[in-house]
Amino acid sequence: MMRHGGRSDKRSDRGTRLELQSVAGPRLLANMSPRKGTCIVVGASSGIGLALARRLAQSQRKVAMLARREGELEAQAALINESLANEFAKAYVHDVADVDAAEGLFDRIEAELGDVDELHFVAGVMPEVGPDEFDLGKDRLQVQVNFLGAVAWCNAAARRFQARKRGCIVGVTSVAQDRGRIGRPVYNASKAGMDTYLEALRNRLWRVGVQVTTIRPGFVETPMTAGLRLKGAIPADKAAELILGARDGGKAIAYVPRKWRLIMFVIRNIPSFVFRKLSI
Repeated sequence: MMRHGGRSDKRSDRGTRLELQSVAGPRLLANMSPRKGTCIVVGASSGIGLALARRLAQSQRKVAMLARREGELEAQAALINESLANEFAKAYVHDVADVDAAEGLFDRIEAELGDVDELHFVAGVMPEVGPDEFDLGKDRLQVQVNFLGAVAWCNAAARRFQARKRGCIVGVTSVAQDRGRIGRPVYNASKAGMDTYLEALRNRLWRVGVQVTTIRPGFVETPMTAGLRLKGAIPADKAAELILGARDGGKAIAYVPRKWRLIMFVIRNIPSFVFRKLSI
């Protein structure tokens, strides 16, 4: 099963009709070169990753779609190509936990589809964790996929983009990274680690014209959130629309949707002795 939006066999990719909202965050680079190279989407078999791959292909970009679930991934790539009457999307089966495979697969994608100038890392796992559970196996998986997987793919992209003095890296973290919650300690920590890593990468690469955009989604309808009954969750396609808007706006950090910027400002400023008693 593909690790995008969580370890779940449930599928959710609803809604495509909401109007574009602005995305908060400082601008990173004023002028970016035209976007025309190959895109990689890590975590592309469902949810936000699939919606991103579809939108990128609709803009006539070649898209390498990476996911663990071979059958679903290939079916989704075929649907995209059929809808566009062209071969823009190509499926590459990949387990994000296999971090050592990233470099070789990046080389293969460039050999087959041409130079990559845009990477979207959307993969993630969020297993159920009981309030009194401390499971190293679950914790290890979250660190391996959510953090080390991101580092492996973003490092591979950064090395190439730095040499070429162009490119764009978009990393999808979570509003969960802003505080250490009771419910899923290592999910929070893995996303916080990824978020800090992306900031460091951005600070390294801006000098050579490479954009690094951090996306902090709030509630989004994905396989990972299926069954959580999240009030106000937006469809995955709407999230993808906002993410690409943040990319095009040269944002360094964007909360998706924008309202989460204010929500998380409040949550970050709740005193620890109060926050520990809350279930948010």
